[in-house]
Order: sequence, then structure tokens, then C-alpha cells
Amino acid sequence: MKNNQEIEFKKQVFYATLQDSWNNFIEGKSVNTGEVRQIILDSWHNSVKNGISPFQKKVNRVLTEKEIIYNENLNRDLIDVSLPVMENLYKFVAGSGFTVTLIDNKGIILKIVGDQEVVNSISKGNFIIGADWSEESAGTNAIGLAIKLDQPIQVISYEHFCICSHNSTCSAAPIHDTEGNIIGILDMTGDFEKAHSHTLGMVVAAVHGIDNQLESKYAWAKYNLANSYMNAIVESISQGMMAVNELGVITHINNYAIKVLQDNRDEIIGRDIKTYLKSSYFKENKKDLLGLTDQEVDIITNGKIKKAIISSRKIEGLPSGMKGTVIVFNEINRTRKLVQRMSGLEAKLTFNDILGKNEKFLSTVKLAKNASHSLSNILLLGESGTGKDVFAQAIHNASQSSNGPFVAINCGAIPRELINSELFGYVDGAFTGAKRGGNPGKFEMADGGTIFLDEIGEMPLELQTILLRVIENKSIMRIGGHDSIPVNVRVIAATNRDLIKEVDQGNFRRDLYYRLNVISINLLPLREHKDDIPLLCEHFIQKMNHLLGKDVNEIEDAVQQYFNAYDWPGNIRELYNILERSMNIAECSRLLVSFLPNEFTALQKVQNSVSHKSFDDLEKELISSLMTEHAGNITKVSNKLGIARTTLYRKLDKYNLNHY
Repeated sequence: MKNNQEIEFKKQVFYATLQDSWNNFIEGKSVNTGEVRQIILDSWHNSVKNGISPFQKKVNRVLTEKEIIYNENLNRDLIDVSLPVMENLYKFVAGSGFTVTLIDNKGIILKIVGDQEVVNSISKGNFIIGADWSEESAGTNAIGLAIKLDQPIQVISYEHFCICSHNSTCSAAPIHDTEGNIIGILDMTGDFEKAHSHTLGMVVAAVHGIDNQLESKYAWAKYNLANSYMNAIVESISQGMMAVNELGVITHINNYAIKVLQDNRDEIIGRDIKTYLKSSYFKENKKDLLGLTDQEVDIITNGKIKKAIISSRKIEGLPSGMKGTVIVFNEINRTRKLVQRMSGLEAKLTFNDILGKNEKFLSTVKLAKNASHSLSNILLLGESGTGKDVFAQAIHNASQSSNGPFVAINCGAIPRELINSELFGYVDGAFTGAKRGGNPGKFEMADGGTIFLDEIGEMPLELQTILLRVIENKSIMRIGGHDSIPVNVRVIAATNRDLIKEVDQGNFRRDLYYRLNVISINLLPLREHKDDIPLLCEHFIQKMNHLLGKDVNEIEDAVQQYFNAYDWPGNIRELYNILERSMNIAECSRLLVSFLPNEFTALQKVQNSVSHKSFDDLEKELISSLMTEHAGNITKVSNKLGIARTTLYRKLDKYNLNHY
């Protein structure tokens, strides 16, 4: 009992001494530094410099409601972590007149937990949410000093600079982020007579708990962010990716791989990698999974086999004793499509690129369009230069296989001894000089699309037998291989030969001819649709203007006359060639006869010299005959001649022919 009385007496003496010191300071008298802590005395001086009145009964700066909401959102993580700790701390002092307060790093109160009557009482001094209790705003107090000194501190009664806090003791400690920066203050405020040194210890312990939780939260956030980045990267890769452990068991997989394997994630994870991938590289030793680069494997999905290219690498940085491998793979069909696109072998032309208005020619185009909707094989027949390759591309692009590859091969341009490997591919070691790992043939590359076999009549008889088997069985076998590889390919063949004649002479297999000739399309030679020459010329000239930097926009009448009188053994390709040669030397906006190749005009002159009549006489006779034939229809006659109506009118006047 005597000890308690002594302690109480000493407290009263301490408070009385502290009050005297504060009064002396306010009155401008000297203060005994032995009676007031130096950090408190320094803060009093700062309060004076900041213009704080020691007699203010409440802090002056309080945020608006809008600013409070913004500040709370800004400190959301701090509030979410701190509130449970504050509520737990308050349980120890509930009913004793203490409040637990969370403040941001600028001294603005964020949250207050305490008995309602106590909260109401301290609110008179603006100890409320949104109030600024920094040293610059509220003078000397534990909150402001904890921010300034970056250390825990307790401020008792008259140590506060302003009289509004003289009945309180505040215990405050700074809260730090993972980099050591102050992000907030935790404060416990209560009646100065009930304060104890242990109060500050409780606050420090609570802050330690908040720091640890914030550190854990930041660590998890950092981990989740890194994981999100990793997942985003993995899922953005347009390749299949799988991770397997040292036993070859699948542990991770991306969505693209799930799509290729045609199974769900839960079914795939936990299975052996060899459930889905089959290769001679995968032996009993799981280490064979390591270090593969662009190796061909079979993917097994729903009992079906797809070809794929895989690479694998060891996963570094795993915990000691653990091993893993990441496998990246892509379906060969997809890879081949990319190769086709990058190599420029894709079909670029459509039916919009096929120009003509001749009725017979348009009938051919209509037949080709109808054929494009079928999956049947097509045989294109026609002289060289009639556009068989253009029709093949257009048919592919209008077909159900338009999204698949388009592979063209000229059977007459490949050496006899190489055409087999070009068409059907070969396995590793099939012959001397064979590419390591083997090589797919054109049929494999065309899987899911169209293969265009140009000059099919040039194919050797022994290969015709293999081709027939491929078409019938829809599968190929590489040279030197033993596995049958299914291929889903639409065949378009083309030739300028008379295949029936070749069949009769024993140069072409009859059964193969019928397999290819499901739909036959005869392409007209240019001499049979000369009325399309002006349209073709206009198109080609516009194209060459762009390529050659020319500005030709008109053709001399005599040029059209030369074109109309010529038989065009080289067809459209020859027309394009003559125009290109002429455009290269054109010096004006009009294509003149003088720009045409000498051999072309010389040949025409030889043909014309056979007649004893002059060119004008022949032209007059021709126009007169056509005017009679078409009953004076200017449009029909001009189209027949391949000249403009105005040009025809001039010629009628020139030769004194009736306009009807």
C-alpha cells in the first residue's frame, strides 16, 4: 500500500513539474532540460515556428468528405491489414477510455477504434477521421513525432504543445513497407492518468504484426503478379506447352496444348507424357525427354495420330533434388501452313482476278466456280499460257479447304529421280545425302488443303502408280519408311497434253486419268476469246504502271489491230509478256506500235503481205462485212473488232461506210 502511495506521489510531482515547464515555455521563460525531454523541447520550438497556438482546442486542418474517401482508397492495403490488428488490440483496453487509431504517413487519421463515448469526447479536439495530426498541424504529439523521428514514442499530458491534448497520453509507432518507408502510424490514446509504459510496448508489438502481414501480403501480391505475367506469356504463345517432372508426369499445360490433345486439364495433368506423345526418342529413360530440338513426334488424341514438332529443355532453378522439363510443340500442319505463307506458295488469286466477258469464257469460269464447291479431283486442260495455275488458285480459295495450304508442283520441272521424294518425302537415312530427321513431301505439306500438280502428263509411269494409290487410300508412305501417313488432300491436276492420246499410246495410266478427270475444265485459248483482249490489256497496263512507275492510259488503234490479227500461240502469258516488254520502253502515256517487239510486228507484216490488198482495203472490207452481219450494231461490231465505239465511227467515216 505504501509503495502505491509513493508511486502516485511521484506521478503527481512529475505532472506538476511538466505543467510548470510548459507554462514557463509558453511565457517565454527558460525551461530546465532535465525536466523535459530534449525531443519534446525541440518539438515545442518547431510548433512555435509553425505558428501553432498552444491554446488551440482543436486541430484546424480536416479533409473534405471527398478527400477522405480518396485517401482511404489510397491506403486501402494498409487499412485492410491494420483493422483486424487494431480491433484485437482494443480488446485488451476496452472500457478503459483508450482508442486505437490508424494514421497515414502524412498524419491524416484513417480509422479509429474505441468506446463510442470516448470517441465522441476526443472528437471535440478534431481527433476524427480526416484530421491532420502532423506536427505542422497539431503541434507536439506522438503521431507527428513518430512520423518525424521514425521511431516509437509516447507523449504524456503537458508534453503535448496544445491544451486540447493535455489530458491525454498518446503512444505511437511507425508502420513500414518492405523497403523500410513509413506508410502509416498506429496510435493508442487515453487518459493521461491511466497511461503506462507498457502501453507503448503493446503498440509496438501490434505494429510488428502489421509489418509482418504487410510483408506477406506484398510477397503474395508480387508472387501473384509474377504468376499472372507467366500465365499470360504462356497462354499468349501460339504453341503447346507442357511441364513434366523427373518421372515424365505432366504437371502443367497451357490452353493451346489442351486444345491439341483434345482432353480436359484435369485429365491431362498427372498422366505420363507418353500417354500423348509417341516417338523413337522416348525410351524407358525419362532423360530422353531432355534436349530435343525440332524433333518430329506423333500426338495421340482420341485414338488418332497427328504429327507434331517438339523441343524440350530442362527447367532450371527448382528446389534441390527436383527435376523438370518443359516441352513445346506445334502441329506439323500448322507449321506447314506457316512455311507456305512465308515461302509465298499460298494461293493468292481468286475468281475476281480472272478477267473476261466472252460468253464462252464466262461459261468456263462458271464451271470452275461450281467445281470449287466440290471435294472431287479436278483436271484442268488447256494450252500453255491459258491460266491453269490462276484457275487452280481461284478454285482453292473458293473451296472448303481455303484455310488449308495450297501446294503447287510442276511435274515437268523436277528431275525424274527427285520427283518421288518431292511428292512423298523420305525418312531419316533413306538414301545418301538425305536430310537428317527426314523431310515431308508435298502431299504431307498439303494436308488439309489442295495440291496442284501442273504438267501432270510429264509424270513418269512408275510414279503414276504411286500417285494412284495415294489418291485411292488417302495416305502416303515416305521413301524408306514403314508407317502409313494419312493425308486429306484435294488434287487439282493440269496439262497441255492430250491425255486421252497419251493413254492410248501407253504413256499415261488409264485408271489414274479417270481418278483425276472427275471434273474436267477446258480452258479457252486466247484466240477463241479475242474480245477479252482490251479488258486484259487495260488490267495488265494498270498493274505495270504501278510496278514500272509509268503512266500509260491509252492504246494506239494500230496496236489493237495487231493484237486482234494475231493468233496468240502463247495465249495470255504471251500477251502479258509483249505488254511488259512494250511498257518498259514506253515514253508517253499512249502505247504505240513502235513500242511493240520487232519480232511481233515483223511476223504480222509477213502474214499481211500474203494478201495483195492494202491494210486499209482489208480493214474496210472487214468492217463492212461485220456491219452487214450485225445489222449496223455499232456496239457489237466494235466489240468484235476489239476497238472503242468512237474509233469505229472514225473508221466508218474514213472509208465512207454507212452508219446504218
